[in-house]
Amino acid sequence: MLSRPAPAAAARAVRRLFFHAANTPQAQAHRAELALRHGDVRFEEAELVVCLGGDGTMLEALHRTLGRDVPVYGMNCGSVGFLMNPYREEDLPGRLARAQAVDLHPLRMHAVTRGGSVEEAIALNEVSLLRQQRQSAKIRITVDGRVRLEELICDGVLVCTPAGSTAYNLSAHGPIVPLSANLLPLTPISAFRPRRWRGALLPSTAELVFDVLEADKRPVAAVADFTEVRDVASVAVSEDRSVKTTILFDPEQGLSERIVAEQFTA
Repeated sequence: MLSRPAPAAAARAVRRLFFHAANTPQAQAHRAELALRHGDVRFEEAELVVCLGGDGTMLEALHRTLGRDVPVYGMNCGSVGFLMNPYREEDLPGRLARAQAVDLHPLRMHAVTRGGSVEEAIALNEVSLLRQQRQSAKIRITVDGRVRLEELICDGVLVCTPAGSTAYNLSAHGPIVPLSANLLPLTPISAFRPRRWRGALLPSTAELVFDVLEADKRPVAAVADFTEVRDVASVAVSEDRSVKTTILFDPEQGLSERIVAEQFTA
């Protein structure tokens, strides 16, 4: 996924808000208070979505707005909150008017199962292939029609967006990628052979195919954000620039700055 800062901030006060809240007592209480203050319309009528929760709740809201011209502004009521702004009830209309926008383009996963069925899904963070049972997976990796790795023996492998490079990818020791880099990190998960392979940085235009070897003996699942497809035989992944979603940040809390700062966090 390529993520680029939009050229302008949200230029006007938004009148029709929809509050998307996590199913926790704290987030639901905040939702009730904010809806009382500012009104709350149906999702289909909203000009802007205010998300209350953590990064998982933000991903849910972003998926709901994919393909629609409805930005999402998050306030942290969860744990990490990397994609969220600080929670404050004061001056919400002013914060929305001053917020800066970032457009995010997802990855599209095309998965073929061992039984021959085809499933598609999109991911704003990453597409990952993971072993389903005790034995390691064996995966062949093809990039733009050329086999780049004949056999990766591993617990799994993932390809992520720049915005998602600070999530599962970082936990798997993959590189953090700035939004403007036009790159997709490809990162192994507990690679056994080749043991020294640390992954690759690919152009955002790359088309990847993962073929599962010995799939009957070493079954593999493919996961695109919230969608899991089990017993896959092959998985194709590429960036889908035909759709986008927009996330809003306070001017001093921009996503580009957070991604850079994360690289200097101990």
